[in-house]
Amino acid sequence: MTDAEMVDAFAMAVQQFDRVADHLGLDDSLRQVLRTCKRELTVHFPVKMDDGSTRVFTGYRVQHNLARGPAKGGIRYHPAVTINEVKALSMWMTWKCAVVNIPYGGAKGGVACDPSLLSRAELERLTRRYATEISVLMGPDSDVPAPDMGTDAQVMAWIMDTYSMHQGYSVPGVVTGKPVPIGGTAGRVEATGRGCTIIAQAISKQRDWQPQETTVAIQGFGNVGSVTAQLMAKEGYRIIAVSDSKGGVYRQDGLDMEELLSYKREAKTAAGFKGGETITNAQLLELPCHILVPAAMEGQITAQNATRVQAQVIVEGANGPTTPEAEAILEDKGALVVPDVLANAGGLLVSYFEWVQDLQSFFWAEEEVNRRLEATLSRSFAVVTDLARREKANLRLAAYILALGRVKEAILARGIYP
Repeated sequence: MTDAEMVDAFAMAVQQFDRVADHLGLDDSLRQVLRTCKRELTVHFPVKMDDGSTRVFTGYRVQHNLARGPAKGGIRYHPAVTINEVKALSMWMTWKCAVVNIPYGGAKGGVACDPSLLSRAELERLTRRYATEISVLMGPDSDVPAPDMGTDAQVMAWIMDTYSMHQGYSVPGVVTGKPVPIGGTAGRVEATGRGCTIIAQAISKQRDWQPQETTVAIQGFGNVGSVTAQLMAKEGYRIIAVSDSKGGVYRQDGLDMEELLSYKREAKTAAGFKGGETITNAQLLELPCHILVPAAMEGQITAQNATRVQAQVIVEGANGPTTPEAEAILEDKGALVVPDVLANAGGLLVSYFEWVQDLQSFFWAEEEVNRRLEATLSRSFAVVTDLARREKANLRLAAYILALGRVKEAILARGIYP
């Protein structure tokens, strides 16, 4: 993704916000506050490489709004990370937290790097140095990072340990998405994909679609996409295509998910799987199917390809995969877009559950975590769909009306200090 496209991510986030602000008649003062990120930290830090050389990396941590609680948001390791992308992601996190009504504000972080080109030792040194640089913002009551693209439970463990060493005692609540033995929660790894599945099932129920007759295409076969594919296949849905950064595979009768997942564990990609025909990421987006789950990067469905998207329902597993221009085209075609702030909120919800468990030092069984996830997400989906019906709005506009209303209420209640 180019830098220009990254700038578009923040422009897209602001454009989405402006549409809702216009709809609500939001006054200029509140618009100014909510269009602006509260804090933007850029850090440049050296890392000792295995060959003895030193490389300087650039990282970011952005907090969009803290009116409803501590900042919450993932950390992304990707070569194309920029400040504008991180700003957009932090704004989307604010709305996501408000849509599912948990007491957080939005944040996001990232380091411009390719983790696949770093050794484990280099990745650990980079992570610990980055954590130290952003520790001025981090804390269990101030800013709680989580995994995102290119990071995982091990990266969170290093961040938690680094922060704890600085404090002189263990602080498990400073990050979520950690390994279970150091305060992580059961069910966190699968949470975002499980949330996408819950939403897809709710849509299917609304439309009287039987799982075995419902076709699904999933762009992005990382943590979110692969878990969504696995869980939906288990529920009987016909997964006809998946893809990742190296390519994809398609089979109209449905892919054998057990074989595909086994292949991916060995090959580290879905590309080249012999159980279907080879397709590209672009081709996957345009396949005829009932449900399309874009679970890769932002800005995948645009004005350039939206006219060729044939899915009846788009469940946004990634953040910002559909541009506003593309969404208007899809809406004109009668397609339903379930926005990211609702569709992929499962990971956020279980991160919140992990944080609560850490603060209490009392942990739940995985069944309890999944039960609470389904109950909260199903309730949020019902509230958004009911609001969309009453407002004669699409689901994104309804979700944003709900989110902005909750954030606005918090800002007005707290007032402006001093």
